[in-house]
Amino acid sequence: MERVQRQAITDQLELVTHPLFHVVDVGSGAGIPVRIWVRDYSRGMAECREPQTVNAIRRVVVAAACALTLSACAGSSSSERPASSPTPESQQSTVQESPEEVPESLRFTARTVDGDSFDAKKLAGKKTVLWFWAPWCSECRREASSLSAVQKATADEVTFVGVASLGPVSDMKAFVTDYKVGGFEHLADVDGKVWRRFDVVRQPAHAFIDDDGSVELVRGEMDRKDLTDRVDALIAD
Repeated sequence: MERVQRQAITDQLELVTHPLFHVVDVGSGAGIPVRIWVRDYSRGMAECREPQTVNAIRRVVVAAACALTLSACAGSSSSERPASSPTPESQQSTVQESPEEVPESLRFTARTVDGDSFDAKKLAGKKTVLWFWAPWCSECRREASSLSAVQKATADEVTFVGVASLGPVSDMKAFVTDYKVGGFEHLADVDGKVWRRFDVVRQPAHAFIDDDGSVELVRGEMDRKDLTDRVDALIAD
C-alpha cells in the first residue's frame, strides 16, 4: 500500500517544475513522514523532511522554489564572469579556425554512468540524438523501449546518447539495465550542466542535432512513430 501511495505522490510531483530545481524523489506515502529530494541547479541537492499530505508537499516545494530563487538572485552579483580581455593584435594573427571546428552545442565534457570520461566533440559532424531522462521518471520508463528500438535500427546513421540527471548514479545505472537501454552511452549529469546547456527543465526531452551542430529540442514523451519520424527527418536533412 505504501508503495502505491509513494508512486501516486511521485507522479503528481513530476508536474511541479521550476527553472532552478526539480523534485527528484519522495520517501513514503501521504499522511506519514515524507522525504522530498529536489535538485537545486545553483547549489546542488536540497532535502525537505516533514509529515505532509500531497497538498502540503506542494506548499513545501513552492516555498523551496522561492527560497532558491532568492538565494540565486542574492548571489548573482558576485558570480558574474569578468569581461574577457581582448586578444592582442600580435596574437590574433596566429589564431586560425579549424575547418572542422566543434560547434558550440557540442563543447562540453561529462562522465558516463559507468564513470568513463566523455567529450562531446567526438559527436561533431555526426547526426545525434540526446535523450534527457531521470531514473524515477514514469514517462522515461515508458519510452525507453522505443528509444532502444529506434537506436538499434539507425545505429549506422545516427548516434544516440542518454543524459540522465535528478537522481543518484546508482539509480541511473539500474535504469539502464532494467529498461534495456544499454545499447548506447549514458551520461551522469549530476550537476545538471548538460541539461542547462540545452535548456532542459524537465524530462523526458530530446535534442536532435544535425551534422552542422544545429539543435532542435523536443520536450515531452515521444512514442515510437513520432521518434522514428523525427530521426528519419534528421537523416534525410
